[in-house]
Amino acid sequence: MGGIEFLKGHGTQNDFVLLPDPAGRLELTEARVAALCDRRRGLGADGVLRVVRAAALDEPSAGEWFMDYRNADGSIAEMCGNGVRVFARYLVDAGLAADGEFVVGTRAGDRPVVVHPDRSVTVHMGPATITGTSVTVVAGRPFSGVAVDVGNPHLVSLLDDDVAELDLRDQPDFDHDVFPHGVNLEFINYLGEGALRMRVHERGVGETRACGTGTVAAVAAAFHLAGTDTGKSTVDLPGGRVEVTVSRGASTLSGPAEIVARGELDEAWWAAAGS
Repeated sequence: MGGIEFLKGHGTQNDFVLLPDPAGRLELTEARVAALCDRRRGLGADGVLRVVRAAALDEPSAGEWFMDYRNADGSIAEMCGNGVRVFARYLVDAGLAADGEFVVGTRAGDRPVVVHPDRSVTVHMGPATITGTSVTVVAGRPFSGVAVDVGNPHLVSLLDDDVAELDLRDQPDFDHDVFPHGVNLEFINYLGEGALRMRVHERGVGETRACGTGTVAAVAAAFHLAGTDTGKSTVDLPGGRVEVTVSRGASTLSGPAEIVARGELDEAWWAAAGS
């Protein structure tokens, strides 16, 4: 064999290619990431998770392992809540971390995680900070939203109409002066006390079945609009359900993490995909 090891996993159907690379030797170019994530010419995924030791990348982290996350278009992203769950599940399954609590390094900072006996995962996501308001435009229709920083940028719009009716096939517009590096766009409905429904258009990806940081942003924004900054809510997504808690300066995300396949990438394909 001798090819390049990969795994495929998902968290509430937000799917990823995992590349175990402890020493940080893989040349992970934008072109290779985009090819891997392409659902016709590659494996297909919303993003790539490189499993690398923090020391190999000189990344400051209290944990041994660093989640080098790339969006489907090859761009580098700060964090991914669903990705962290899948990453943590892989570490435990591979014997690289013990069951229970440990730390995963990310570009948004260290994220303590807890891998439960059923292999669901709770991630301590850090603060969800309300940073202002802005507007997004979907198919010519403007929606006001609450801007939230969860280590990456989000804009959350609360809709009276059913979010299922939104057409998110094309890139919604947003204020590039407010979000010069792009933004993740969440659209939510209240379902009742402590319950939301959400759809998301992710920066560098398009609409995805789920977004972990987006669910935290959505809950923080919903509570903010209700005049509070503390609480717990379920969030129903096209890919499943997660549970989010937010408080001053902290938040957690709990949900499933699945590993569905493993194999080896052809070395000739890898070489050709790099340019």
